Amino acid sequence: MTNGNDYSQRIVITGIGLTSPNGNNLAEFRENLLAGRSGVRPYKTRYIGDVLAGVCDFDTLKYQKRKELRRGTRVGSISVYCANEAVNDAGIDWEKTDKDRVGVYLGITEHGNVETENEVYEISQFDYDTTVWTHHHNPRTVANNPAGEVTINMGITGPHLTLGAACAAGNAGLIQAVQMLRLNEVDLAIAGGVSESIHTFGIFAAFHSQGALAVHEDPTKASRPFDTARNGIVVAEGGGICTVERLPDALKRGAKIYGEIIGYAMNSDATDFVLPDSARQEQCIRLALKRANLNPQDIDIVSSHATATEQGDIEETKALRNVFGQCSDTCINNTKSFIGHAMGAAGALELLGNIPSFEDDAIHATINLDEIDPRCAMDQIVANHPKSKTGIKTILNNSFGMLGINSVVIVKKYEE
Repeated sequence: MTNGNDYSQRIVITGIGLTSPNGNNLAEFRENLLAGRSGVRPYKTRYIGDVLAGVCDFDTLKYQKRKELRRGTRVGSISVYCANEAVNDAGIDWEKTDKDRVGVYLGITEHGNVETENEVYEISQFDYDTTVWTHHHNPRTVANNPAGEVTINMGITGPHLTLGAACAAGNAGLIQAVQMLRLNEVDLAIAGGVSESIHTFGIFAAFHSQGALAVHEDPTKASRPFDTARNGIVVAEGGGICTVERLPDALKRGAKIYGEIIGYAMNSDATDFVLPDSARQEQCIRLALKRANLNPQDIDIVSSHATATEQGDIEETKALRNVFGQCSDTCINNTKSFIGHAMGAAGALELLGNIPSFEDDAIHATINLDEIDPRCAMDQIVANHPKSKTGIKTILNNSFGMLGINSVVIVKKYEE
């Protein structure tokens, strides 16, 4: 994708902030992934009642005051928490940072549903008297809200965007960051994906009407990608945000470098609202590999998108077989089996959960894989227990979404 010797075009991840259903920082998240601990639990949602969900439990007051929480949104709070954590983790001298040269790029699956549902419910208690409707509704529901809340909280005066890319959005946020840094539009990008999806009853109702909402007597076993007993998606919330910089800037300030983004791709199926297309997914994977100047056998870990829906798992497996079927040293895992589907945050969290593999030589498993669907069977899938592998250098992260949007990001262990 770029000349490997052109330092000004090399883009690296230098800080990580996250909240997930099974960890509120990278160390916790990684520990629970390697230990096989699920973050899925019982949850109640309006009109539907008891469901299962991946719920985050982070300190909302760590970077915000109660007044700010009341005025803002849940996804804004997730974004503010993760962005501040990433900047702190990166060791950036925030006071001396030129805020005009900082950009915020956050992927989302949907936004505004939570606030609109809440307000409609509120006025229903007053015979639909619209004078009860909050004056905060518009700034809460505009599409740029999550990234905008970050800029207000952190005093960032550079550009901010939220990117609506369905469940490909976590990757899309990182891709936007890479592009803006290479164009010299910003010097520091705060990028990733966020989701508040569990706070809208509509997403549960829609998946239920599709027959795609997971149920299980044991919540921790409900999310079962590739397994014959899977019965749908576990909806989750969360956020995964990175500080992303040009390599020379990172080296100049002596930053620790988690990894280098060396390839990416996005494309569209152009076939169906919901059903995926393995051919277009394969095309997206191959384009990312081409841009990274890699062959399939160069990939150590494939972080799969698989959501535990039958057609989704099968179509992705077709693509993976076509690209990596002969790559015996490539390992495939899945993070949704631990936390459910975090929608806009999914791709970012799934990538970040794998990045520590560069240092600890371990590949977290796909849990709840008791009997693999023969249509999804691949020898490379790491099932139920972590796998040790020395010399891990590359991670390919798949994220695919409704309306046929596909995204792939490749991260490499940093080498001079």
